Amino acid sequence: MMKSGLNQFLSLLLLLIPALLRAQTAVIPVETKDHVLLLQEDQQERIRTTYFGSAFTNQSDYQSVASQFHYDDANDGIYNAAYTPSGTWSLTEPAIEVKHADGNSSLELKYQSHTQQKQNDASTETRIVLKDPNYNFQVTLVYKAWAEENVIEQWTEIQHKENGAVMLEKYASADLYFTGDNFYLTSYHGRWAKEMQGKEEKLENGRKIIDSKLGTRAMLLQSPNFILSFDQPASENEGKVILGQLAWSGNFKLDFEVDTYDNLKFLAGINPYNSAYALPANQVFKTPSLIYAISNHGTGEASRGLHRWARKYRVLDGQGERLTLLNNWEATYFDFDEDKITGLFKDAKELGVDMFLLDDGWFANKYPRNSDRSGLGDWQENVKKLPSGIGHLVKEATKEGIKFGIWIEPEMVNPKSELYEQHLDWVIRQPDRPEVYYRNQLVLDLSNPEVQDFVFGVVDKLFTENPQLAFIKWDCNAVIYNAYSVYLAEQEMPQSQLYVDYVKGLYAVLERVRTKYPKVPIMLCSGGGGRGDYEALKYFTEFWPSDDTDPLERIFMQWDYSYFFPSIVTCNHVTDWGKQPIKFRVDVASMGKLGFDIVFSHLSEDEKVFCKQAVKNYDRFKEIIWHGDQYRLVNPHENDFSAVMYVNESKEKAVFFGYFISQRQRLITDKEPIKFNGLNPEKLYTIKEINLFPGKRSPLDSEKVYSGDFLMKAGYNPMINAGRTSVVLEIEERK
Repeated sequence: MMKSGLNQFLSLLLLLIPALLRAQTAVIPVETKDHVLLLQEDQQERIRTTYFGSAFTNQSDYQSVASQFHYDDANDGIYNAAYTPSGTWSLTEPAIEVKHADGNSSLELKYQSHTQQKQNDASTETRIVLKDPNYNFQVTLVYKAWAEENVIEQWTEIQHKENGAVMLEKYASADLYFTGDNFYLTSYHGRWAKEMQGKEEKLENGRKIIDSKLGTRAMLLQSPNFILSFDQPASENEGKVILGQLAWSGNFKLDFEVDTYDNLKFLAGINPYNSAYALPANQVFKTPSLIYAISNHGTGEASRGLHRWARKYRVLDGQGERLTLLNNWEATYFDFDEDKITGLFKDAKELGVDMFLLDDGWFANKYPRNSDRSGLGDWQENVKKLPSGIGHLVKEATKEGIKFGIWIEPEMVNPKSELYEQHLDWVIRQPDRPEVYYRNQLVLDLSNPEVQDFVFGVVDKLFTENPQLAFIKWDCNAVIYNAYSVYLAEQEMPQSQLYVDYVKGLYAVLERVRTKYPKVPIMLCSGGGGRGDYEALKYFTEFWPSDDTDPLERIFMQWDYSYFFPSIVTCNHVTDWGKQPIKFRVDVASMGKLGFDIVFSHLSEDEKVFCKQAVKNYDRFKEIIWHGDQYRLVNPHENDFSAVMYVNESKEKAVFFGYFISQRQRLITDKEPIKFNGLNPEKLYTIKEINLFPGKRSPLDSEKVYSGDFLMKAGYNPMINAGRTSVVLEIEERK
């Protein structure tokens, strides 16, 4: 009897445990080294954001945060919900909208459980399970925090077990809530050759939306990158800031709303525009990641944390090497043959770069690729231009002691091509409407597995036939007009899935490429900065920021890109754009992954000598550029000159770049020193000017010794002025 009574008691206790646990509301801190995003269950079993700021000394204090806020939710719903559903208790902008299998469009999300698990020594993953009490529908909020870098990556995973597909009409990656007095947003707009044009504004009551509906090349007009500054405008070394990006290569939407309490609600995710998604039962829909770095000491600290995170954990081979190159595009455009190309190999060898890159125009026969109006999609060597094939070029480059790379644009097609004639069903186009072209081309339907096979085959064929091929430049120039998929229609799937399934198809191809060819460097190009996101950069080693290679414009553009991307991923080429001398152009291009797009043989002898020496110098300090910490010293948007420096991890070496950029030619920039940053105050350093043009002498004393403390407090005058428009300094610890 006693045993039976004990069993009954244990059974009753097991039944009571969930209820007892429910009496203790969940408090969930998502922590980095210096910051915490605090989430807490309320009395209605909903998860709220209760705090976002500096980490607490005592974690036990987290329990008390929610009690300090007394917002009235009776007006239009819970403002600080961690993931706001639509159609039930809230009239604020939802993070998720669905239509259930039975047609009902309401959704409730109650807290079920959460787990926190260390992924490795670097990161911790938090998973919070929310469920609808009336429908077998579940959302998991996922937060991955990298402690040392103060970076958080978050996304959602949506699944259900309903009797039929559920239509996801909106499905944000993140729903964040910030308290504060004032919020300042820096967003980036642009157009071709004018990418990353930043604008800061104070957010007022109401909504500010940044989005893209271009389908591909989604960053062309708006950017998924943003800076959010709290209480004051963004500053390089002061104040609380977030640097963030939605990591998605398709349509995105960033939604900032200052609410009736003057707090900020922020939603980020795939743009729901024409993108309702039919989710079958038992499948998981994973949204793209919102990635953000946090700092209480300005944009400089935040960007350095984001750079370190990117190099270590996201960018393909982010801690590895990159190839310097000579590209033929501006040297030849489409007008070349075998002899002209092999002749350029000698230029690459003499210049001292690692590789020659053959750009657009090498393919197609029925409709030869002699302009951008034909041939795209027909990926066989043009027998008139290259009678001996790509393999011959690879061998000739190898004989010269350089590597060989090649350009492709496998996602696109010209209407004047054999591919278009043979596979019109592979092309994204409305069957009953006039075709609309961007750069005389259309987009292939990557939602179709056959098209995915074709695109993978373009890459695979090149590598299979040319095992020594060292590099690919992957371009993507067109946007999606007249969105319609024959494949989705045949599969009886909603056309509204095309924008999403296109990007998923692209990632599926890239996953196959990297499974078979894990190490080959590939540049992500998109007519300039139309693409550059941290989901794509899982598969690419670098990206092309803009077709605008005017070095004066690049100073501004590279400055703005540097908030979000480490220099190892930005491709900077020396071209004939702009009016600046070759020294200025080379110096600017050296602040990243250096390349040349010039006719080297047309340079003067002094220019050739300078370029060859500059490449040797770059080979000496490139490790600092690629893997060191970047410090933005003088903002070109606010001054007549600009200055940036890079410091290696041990703080033994640094490289400084300074530029005179005033169009007014005022000789005022050299009157005061520039304060350095990132050095060890206790070390002693010497400073030597490099990249001097033949016949020029530096006015700077390379023998003088300075303490790091002096250089960072008093500063150093590099004598930048209208007569010395570009100055590069090598800073080394004196042993």
